Amino acid sequence: MGAPSQMRRTELAMSEARTQETLDQGFCGRLATIGEDGYPYCVPLIYALLDGEVYLHNTRARGHLRANVEHNPHVCFEIDVAGEVFPYGRFECDTTVSYRSVILFGKIRIVEDIGAKQRFFEALMQKYAKTREDRSKGFFPRIEQITLYAITIERATGKEISLPELSQQWPALDRTKNPNADPTAK
Repeated sequence: MGAPSQMRRTELAMSEARTQETLDQGFCGRLATIGEDGYPYCVPLIYALLDGEVYLHNTRARGHLRANVEHNPHVCFEIDVAGEVFPYGRFECDTTVSYRSVILFGKIRIVEDIGAKQRFFEALMQKYAKTREDRSKGFFPRIEQITLYAITIERATGKEISLPELSQQWPALDRTKNPNADPTAK
């Protein structure tokens, strides 16, 4: 996946294997691009991994996403898996959430190859669709109506906060950040 970028909370870093597992199993990701006007644009998309790259699709019609990709190929792609919210201390603000997240940085390109589009849709159906015998498999009559994008991953980071065992949660264990704070003093 490439060298990891700087991560502030290194104690939350996931292993490369756990990062890959999260990416493999993720449901929806958010693709961030930069427009000609300098503004970021972020759009949620389902995705498939093929040959170490992230593949996404959108309409063939030219819109905001396509214009940004044609302007600047540098992108960021994020997925996350939310867990439970839990307290770790005695004040309301001593609350956090368990989660896993992966952030990828790379370059995006438009893929025109019909064979690549076919493989993408087969992978997408395998990942997301429920198998039914009464539906044609491997036949995508609107394949020419989409734009297929591929992200070459240059850097990837993964972070995780696991839900602690009950014996490690408040009130059994008090991890209050400001233990001397007085809630009656305003």
